[in-house]
Amino acid sequence: MTQPHDETAASQAPTPKELREHVEQTRQELGKTVEALADKADVKARAQDKATEVKEQAAVKAGELRAKAVEAASRVQDKLPDPVKDKATQAAGQVREKAAQAGQMIQDKAPEPVRAQAAHGARLARDNRPLLLAAAGAGVVLWLLRRRKG
Repeated sequence: MTQPHDETAASQAPTPKELREHVEQTRQELGKTVEALADKADVKARAQDKATEVKEQAAVKAGELRAKAVEAASRVQDKLPDPVKDKATQAAGQVREKAAQAGQMIQDKAPEPVRAQAAHGARLARDNRPLLLAAAGAGVVLWLLRRRKG
């Protein structure tokens, strides 16, 4: 009577090959678990990843805001009455004239490193002229609106 029971138990016992496969699968699962725990414990790497993610999101948001600002400034300029546009043009001309005078005075009196830095700033301003003009136009509009309310 004990023999049939022993045969059933023997047929249900895993083979050495099955045991090796089970051990290998357990090792792989354990390796993945240890790796996941190590990743969670690496605070510096997680912080760097988060910082990179936030930096990318900020860059995207800055680009969106810049585009909206340019669009808003353009709309404001389109709605400006002609006398306001004329005043803004005159003011811009006066600013350019005064800037040229100041630039000449700086060139005459400033040391070479300061002149080089000023030239670099002027190049940046020229390269971003539409944005600067839009910002100046928006500033004039805001100034005029505040002046009317006051």
